[in-house]
Amino acid sequence: MRRSLIVTMCLAGTVTLSACNKSDPSEVNRAFRDVNVVDESDMNDIMLTVADPNEAVKYFQRTSVDNPDRIDIQRGLAQSMIRAQRATEAVPVWAKVVANKDATNDDRVDYADALIRAGDWNKANEVLDQIPPTFETYKRYRLEAMVADSNKEWSKSDSFYEIAAGLTTKPAGVLNNWGYSKLTRGDFAGAERLFGDALKQEPTMFTAKNNLILARGAQRKYTLPVIQMSQTERAQLLQTMGLTAVKQGDVETGKSLLRDAIATHPQHFEEAVRALRALEA
Repeated sequence: MRRSLIVTMCLAGTVTLSACNKSDPSEVNRAFRDVNVVDESDMNDIMLTVADPNEAVKYFQRTSVDNPDRIDIQRGLAQSMIRAQRATEAVPVWAKVVANKDATNDDRVDYADALIRAGDWNKANEVLDQIPPTFETYKRYRLEAMVADSNKEWSKSDSFYEIAAGLTTKPAGVLNNWGYSKLTRGDFAGAERLFGDALKQEPTMFTAKNNLILARGAQRKYTLPVIQMSQTERAQLLQTMGLTAVKQGDVETGKSLLRDAIATHPQHFEEAVRALRALEA
């Protein structure tokens, strides 16, 4: 019985091999090519998400040598450079992507983002102006708001920030940016409200906490708001408030807040100590 089973398996293998031998070689090659495409797609996704950003850049640079006209590889290279904080290098790569006939409006938005990161605000404005107004995404309007801020077009800025906040389920970041915009133009009460809204969405965002203290300090509100904070964060916020008080001309209040910061911090708070010594000198 066992011998007959082995014979049967051998015969089945022979038939399979015979079928493979009769297949069109081009079909076999195409099958392998399809498998390679799936594997490469998976690798590209890994490189764009969990891989080290600089290793991802090297991967896409190598791949682009053999595939200079593939927009997905150029796009991956540009995205990897942004992840690696190499915006200046990413700009010409994004320019090549958007020049491709298969470029999308998302590509143009990412190009504008790279330009802003590289400090070319005028070119970023030009790129955003080329995108149809019907293309409405969170990232597009967030960038529009930032460009409007840079041009001091406050009404446009407010409108774009409001639209952007409505187009995402996680608006804390854009609310914080909007609040900082209000802070820079002297609308301290409006800034305080927006930083508070950001913290309602994301209570652990320290940047929004620190900005909230700046907005309150600019109004001479020298008490910490009721927000979630660790002991270390409390010390850091007291220091920010103390320095803000000094900037407002309330030097003695600032000294007192710095002493509180030093006493509150669970470790030695060198920055606050140096600031206090400088004031007391």
